[in-house]
Amino acid sequence: MLNNKIDFIAIISVKNANPNGDPLNGNRPREDINGFGEISDVALKRKIRNRWIDMGESVFVQSDDKNVDGFKSLSERAEKNLNKIKDKSEYAKKACETWLDVRGFGQVFAFKKRKDVNDVSVGVRGPISIHPAFSIDTVNIEDIQITKSVNSEPTKDGGKSSDTIGMKHRIDFGLYVTKGSINPQLAEKTGFSDEDAEKFHQALISLFDNDSSASRPDGSMLVEKVFWFKHNSKSGQYPTFKVHDQISIKRKVDDVEPKSIEDYDVKVNRLEDLDMQEYSLR
Repeated sequence: MLNNKIDFIAIISVKNANPNGDPLNGNRPREDINGFGEISDVALKRKIRNRWIDMGESVFVQSDDKNVDGFKSLSERAEKNLNKIKDKSEYAKKACETWLDVRGFGQVFAFKKRKDVNDVSVGVRGPISIHPAFSIDTVNIEDIQITKSVNSEPTKDGGKSSDTIGMKHRIDFGLYVTKGSINPQLAEKTGFSDEDAEKFHQALISLFDNDSSASRPDGSMLVEKVFWFKHNSKSGQYPTFKVHDQISIKRKVDDVEPKSIEDYDVKVNRLEDLDMQEYSLR
């Protein structure tokens, strides 16, 4: 059982990487209408799920490169574990007991063609809410032209095929912030516990472990700081927005382009009687 409301803030640095490509914009780094960088909440949840899998936890929504049970779809995974359950409340309860991400983030189960039960539609509302991460300043996106100079398929004459031209995108530097909370009332319904909350905390701290790729080389994305606020009750003694406002981040010198978190002032305005843990990479 989760006995205390929890709020959290994570500060993420990105250097010469694409933190979250937008498939509708040529996979360029996401940015809002004002030019501030964005990492979607869906991308953050994916990375948290991956960390939980690395930690040996049972996860329902597995990506192809983190598939540990061999099921090729969510419906197959659900059918194997929940096939005999007809009652919707029991279905949801069993799903929460089985998978950490279901009792943490929630899940909609809407699958057809179950063998012995009519079409199922069950919704689980999870206690963890996490915001998209936005950069403190606008980001500078670099577009880099690349070529492929090898044959993907054999040519008719056995010679070399024409080079293929493509694009890669990255940002020079960006400091991103995500925020969120864990609701004890919803945790009570899913069975999300204090132990589960600590697993989420550890996943958040190590968010980019085992997450490197061509667009995100090792060390290019770091969780610089995590602020973990634990209230003294389930309802919490302060509203979440007031807790999140405790942390202020400002550039030290306005006319100097920031290159690291050291170019920012990160200040904490402590609220009375609110327990806070701070993780800092540096």
